[in-house]
This record gives sequence, C-alpha cells and structure tokens, in this order.
Amino acid sequence: MNPNLSPELVRLMKVRMRQKARKPEFRHFEAHKKLRLRDKGWRKPKGLHNKWRERVGGKWSGRILVSIGFGSPKAVRGLHPSGYEEVLVYNVKDLENVDPKKQAIRIASTVGMKKRLQIEEKAKELGIKVLNPTR
Repeated sequence: MNPNLSPELVRLMKVRMRQKARKPEFRHFEAHKKLRLRDKGWRKPKGLHNKWRERVGGKWSGRILVSIGFGSPKAVRGLHPSGYEEVLVYNVKDLENVDPKKQAIRIASTVGMKKRLQIEEKAKELGIKVLNPTR
C-alpha cells in the first residue's frame, strides 16, 4: 500500500536511509561531564571562548558538530520511511483533507480511545493508511 513514488524518489529514500545510518548521535556540549545533559538533544556551543565552537585542535576532535552535510535530500525530507507524507489527525473531520495516494495519518496522542476507533474506522472506509493504529 506504499504510495506510487517515482524511481528518483525511491533512490533518494535509499540515500536518506544510508545517510541516517551513518549519522552520529549529536550530544549536548559537555554531556559527558553533566548527567542532566545526557538526555537533552543537541545545543550549539555558544560560549565566547568555547574551544569546541572554535574547533581548536585536540579539544573537539572526538565530537562532531552539526553541519549542513548531515541533512537528507530535499525531495524526501520530512517523509515517513514508508514514503507517505504524515498528517496529524485529531478528529474524523480532519480526514476530509487527506489524499490517500500521497498521505498517511498519524492520530494525535491526546485523542481518546473512543474517538480513535471512530477515526480508524473512517480511515479504513476511505482507504487511508494509519501510521499508529491501535493493537
């Protein structure tokens, strides 16, 4: 039930998968020293005399700064690994604007079980893929 992607987009999806597999886990500056920073995401070092920001030899050698080369190809950026474009849905009415050929839905986490089942039933009727169905 994957969308009809052009051969070029299929190639770019594979390129993105390979790139993401090689991409390092970007850590918060000095996350190895402070326990509270271990769970935090990336933050750019902004200190005036920060050796990592200045890329002083030997001070930052093992760590990798976020840079433009780690991005995925523009044509497939933001797509789900299945090739669909994700649409966040809160109620049954939101399904009217979804194109089942290109888009798949993700039901918001704040939606309760009763409404979630209604959304899934309506999506099944319309032939829309649900990325996070109930089990």
